[in-house]
Amino acid sequence: MTEEYIAHLSENGVVQSVREHSLNTAAMAGAFSIDALRDVNYLCALLHDIGKYMASFQAHIRGDKGRPEHSLCGAKEAAKLCGKNTPLTLLLQLCIAGHHTGIPDCGVAADTEDMPTLFGRLKRTSEDYSRYAKELSPTPGDVKKFSDFLLRDCIKNEDVVEKFAFLVRYCFSCITDADSLDTRAACGEAEPEKLRCDFKLCLRDLENKFNSFRQETELQKARQRLQEQAFKRIGTDADIFLLDMPTGSGKTLTAVKCALERIAVSNGRLKRIIYVIPYNSIIDQTAKQLEELFSGHTDILRHQSSFVYEEQEQYSEDYRLAARYACENWDAGIVVTTAVQFFESLYANRRGKLRKIHNMADSVIILDEAHLMPLEYLAPCLRGISYLCRCLNSEALLMTATMPDFRALLERYAVKGLRVTNLIEDTGDYEWFKKCRYADLGTVPDEELIRRASAYPSALMVMNSRRGAAELFRLCPNERKFHLSTYMTAYDREKTIKQINDALTALYRDYPDLSAVPPERRITVVSTSLIEAGVDMDFTAAFRELTGLDSILQTGGRVNREGLRPGGEVFVFRRDSGSLRRLEQEFTEGVLKAFEDVSTPEAVDEYYRRLLDFERDRIEENSISRDCRNISMIPFRTYSENFKIIDDRTVSIAVCRDEKSCALYEKLRATGYISSRQIRKYCCTVYMNEFERLRSQGVLEDYGSGVFFLTNPDYYDEETGIRFEGKDIFI
Repeated sequence: MTEEYIAHLSENGVVQSVREHSLNTAAMAGAFSIDALRDVNYLCALLHDIGKYMASFQAHIRGDKGRPEHSLCGAKEAAKLCGKNTPLTLLLQLCIAGHHTGIPDCGVAADTEDMPTLFGRLKRTSEDYSRYAKELSPTPGDVKKFSDFLLRDCIKNEDVVEKFAFLVRYCFSCITDADSLDTRAACGEAEPEKLRCDFKLCLRDLENKFNSFRQETELQKARQRLQEQAFKRIGTDADIFLLDMPTGSGKTLTAVKCALERIAVSNGRLKRIIYVIPYNSIIDQTAKQLEELFSGHTDILRHQSSFVYEEQEQYSEDYRLAARYACENWDAGIVVTTAVQFFESLYANRRGKLRKIHNMADSVIILDEAHLMPLEYLAPCLRGISYLCRCLNSEALLMTATMPDFRALLERYAVKGLRVTNLIEDTGDYEWFKKCRYADLGTVPDEELIRRASAYPSALMVMNSRRGAAELFRLCPNERKFHLSTYMTAYDREKTIKQINDALTALYRDYPDLSAVPPERRITVVSTSLIEAGVDMDFTAAFRELTGLDSILQTGGRVNREGLRPGGEVFVFRRDSGSLRRLEQEFTEGVLKAFEDVSTPEAVDEYYRRLLDFERDRIEENSISRDCRNISMIPFRTYSENFKIIDDRTVSIAVCRDEKSCALYEKLRATGYISSRQIRKYCCTVYMNEFERLRSQGVLEDYGSGVFFLTNPDYYDEETGIRFEGKDIFI
C-alpha cells in the first residue's frame, strides 16, 4: 500500500495530500501569472511544500508536537534544478523559503534567531525530503529566459536590483495567493460568491450621468470641453496618462470614465480598476459616489483601515463575507483604496499584503491627488507604478489639479521609455476655473487674522499644525465656529463635517446674495490640512498659513467652489508664533514674489521645478537599491519594515464617544482584547512625546492589548480633541 503524504488535515477530518496541494497550487499560480513568468510561478508553487515529504513533518501533521521547518527544502531543491547563484534560483529560494514567514533579507552572513536571512537559513541542515520526486516531476527552470526578462529595460545596476525585487514580490504574490486559496478549499471552507462587476453597464451609467449635466454657464461649458479633451485622448495607446484638471472640473468621474473607456477597447486584456486615494477621509465620498452610480450591477470593493465590512449593516451578510474575502487579494472589478494600502502592499514582504499584487496586473490604476506622493518615497512609488505598467500589462492614470512634471520625473526615477500621454493639451479653459484671488498678507497677529476672517459670511482658516489650529479656534469669538484636526477622533470629525455642511447650506439658502449676514450667522472653520483634499465645502474666503504652493491651491479649491459668486479670496499669512520653516515655504515665497497669480500652470511648474530639483537626494534616499551592489544583497524584510508612506511616529488613542465605543472599552477591560479595526473610528492620533506625557499622567490604559484607551474624559473635548493635562494647554 502506497504511503500517503498529507499536506493538510482539517479539524473535521478532511485530508489533502501533498501531491494534490502542490499540483493545485502550481496550476493556480501559473494561471495567475503573466505569460513571461508562468513557468517560473508554476515551478515555484510546485516546490513550495516539498518539505512536507519529510518524515518529521508527517509525524507532526498526525499529532506530534514538533514543527519542522519545511519551507527550506523547496528552496534547496531550486538550486539543484536551476543552478547555484542564478537570478532565477535566488527568486525561487526567496519565495519558497518565505512563503509562510515573509520574504527574508538575502544576507551574506549566518542568520540570527531574531533576524533570519535567506543565506543563513539555507546553511541549516534539512531532513531527507527526496520522496517528493516519486510524486512530483518538476522541470528545470529556463535560467536564460528569466535573465533576459529581468535585464530588459535595465540600464544601470540599480535598475536590475529594483526590477528583481519587484519580480520577487510579484511571484511571491502568485504562489501565496494560490496557496491560501487551495488550502482554504481543501479544508472545506466554502468560497463566497464573487463581487459583481459589469464594465459595459458602468460605462453606460456614467455616460448617462455626463449627459445629464447642465451646460448653461460659461464655467459649465468649459468643464465639458476639458472633459471631452480627456475622453478624446484616452484612446491613445500609452502606459501612463496624466490628467491635469482644475479643482471643480469633475476629475473623479472623468478619470473613471477614462478608465472604463480603456477597458472597453482592450478586448478583455484589462480586468479591473484600482482607484487609489491619498487619505481615508476622501474614500467615503468617492466610494459612495461610485456605489450610487453602479449599484444595480457592480459592487465597489473598499479597502481602507477605517472601514470594516462586518460593521456595515447596509450590506447583506453574504455581501459582507464576499467583500471581506476580496480585500485579501483584491479579486474584484473596481477597488477603491488608500495610497498607504497600495504602495505599502507593493513594497511589503509578508503574504497578508503581497497576495494582492498579482491582481494589480492587467488593471487601470487611477492615482488621485498624485502630487501627494511623499517626496521621500517618490522614487519607489513612481518605479512601482512603472513596473506595474511595463511588466504586468497595467495602465496608470495620474490626476491632480496641481500637476508636477511627472513626465520628467518618470524618465528620471522609473523605467526608461514609458509612453506618457497628457489628456489635457489645451489649457485655455483653465481661466474659467479661477474662482478666487490669492494675496500675500505677510506676518499677521492672531487677533488681526481672526478679525479679518470674521468679516466674511463664511471663512476657512487652515493651519500648519494641530496646535496652531486649536489655539486659533479658541480665540475665535464666532458663535458658529468649527474645528477639525486629527487630535479629534474620526467619529467627531465626521460629525463636525456634517455640521459644517449643514450650516453652510442654511447660510447660502437664507442669504443667497450674502449681503447683510448678521454676525451670529457667520461661519468660521479652523482646520489643519486634512480639509484640503476631498472635503467638499464652499467658503467665501480662506486664510492659509504659509506652506507648499500645492496645499495653498488646494485650500483655494474650497473657496467659491462652483464659481457662483463674482470671486473669492485666499490670503496667505505667517504667524509670529508659527511652526518651524520648511523648504516648501521657502519655495512658495519665491513663487509668491515672482508671479502675480500663483494659480497659473507656469507658477505651479516653477514651484515644483525649484522644490524637486533641490530635493533630489531626499527623493532617492529610500530606494531599495541604494545600498545594494547586486541582487544577492537585497534586504526585503528590513526594507519592508521601514517603508512607511505615512509618519509612524504617532500613536492612536481610543476615546469613548458613543454606546458602541463604550461597549468596546468594556469588552477590552473584561477580555483584554478587541479588534483594532473596530475601534479605529474612535481613535485620535498624538505624537510619541505627547503619548508619553499622557501615559505619565495615568490617563491611558491598554490592558495588554496594544489598543490604548483614554480613561479620563476630562482629557478630551469633542470640539478640539485631546486636551493635555486635562486642560487647554499644549506641549
